Amino acid sequence: MMTAPPLQKPLAITMGDPAGIGPEIIAKAFRDAHGLTRGCFVAGDLATLRRAAQIVQASQGASLPVALIESPQQAWDVPPGCVPVLQVVEPGVLVPLGEVSAIAGKMAGDCVFWAARAALRGEVAAVVTAPLHKEALAAAGEPYTWFPGHTELLQAEAAAHLGKPTHEVPVRMMLANEELRTVLVSIHLSLRDALEKVTRENILQTLRITHQSVGAALQRAPRIGVAGLNPHAGEGGLFGREEIEVISPAVAAAQAEGIDARGPFAPDTVFMRARATPKRAGEFDVVVAMYHDQGLIPVKYLGVEQGVNVTLGLPFVRTSPDHGTAFDIAGSGQADPASLMAAVHMARQLIPASSE
Repeated sequence: MMTAPPLQKPLAITMGDPAGIGPEIIAKAFRDAHGLTRGCFVAGDLATLRRAAQIVQASQGASLPVALIESPQQAWDVPPGCVPVLQVVEPGVLVPLGEVSAIAGKMAGDCVFWAARAALRGEVAAVVTAPLHKEALAAAGEPYTWFPGHTELLQAEAAAHLGKPTHEVPVRMMLANEELRTVLVSIHLSLRDALEKVTRENILQTLRITHQSVGAALQRAPRIGVAGLNPHAGEGGLFGREEIEVISPAVAAAQAEGIDARGPFAPDTVFMRARATPKRAGEFDVVVAMYHDQGLIPVKYLGVEQGVNVTLGLPFVRTSPDHGTAFDIAGSGQADPASLMAAVHMARQLIPASSE
């Protein structure tokens, strides 16, 4: 059972793509985890959440009321077991479940825009984003087509709020569960393009962000293991020279700044060395991976039900479940809320005391 640190400001949960399982897992989280969701509210659409509650009721039999609130602070007034919804999108017709649509993509994107701006204004303590569908987001047209996903959208909003170019607000994706944390040098790029991002500057920047953000969560300097790019970390240059010419110099530069970074290590073993189990502590607190799938496959293999996506480098806390919209089971009542609840739990743990 998760124990939740107390909140003073409310926590916003975006509803995700209304055609997917986001609204359903949100409804289940409020039904099943009263203590965890206390002070949370849904930034979304009232009709969509009421449909989700009806789906949950039909599959589980328990009553699940949904209440319209007028401001984030009213989340505190809603009784346990009730889903508080702040209407942040234009009310409209219910979108069909399990289908990609521009309307659903726009609704999901609008919820994220609203929540990011509320967080940047200091109105909410953190943002937890339910899954959106990247194809639906792109179908919604501009400005949604500018962003491959949540991370890039949130980065752009933060940069605009701070009056800076986007590249001056660097962010990184961390995927974490109870056993393993991994941070990525690049995020949503083709593998060919991702290899171009394996530079000394990008790796050093990733190590700095990891050191600061993970250190803040742990309240100590994290032990960072760095994955190589090539098989066997290049085997002394036999299988590629990126480890010698790029990654090792970045690690050395980080060490000179007082960052506890080590490597590069063979990418097929470094994640096993970092994994923490009941029988042994991990050798590292976090692994920096060179590209998306290298870092995410090991964490997801351990189970998506407890995986949490964290955006590091933003001026507010943002977490998300480690799964997608699951159109194939949307509306069936089968969706598991565990990853969403883990994301809420982690968000509450990461909220700095100063923001409360």
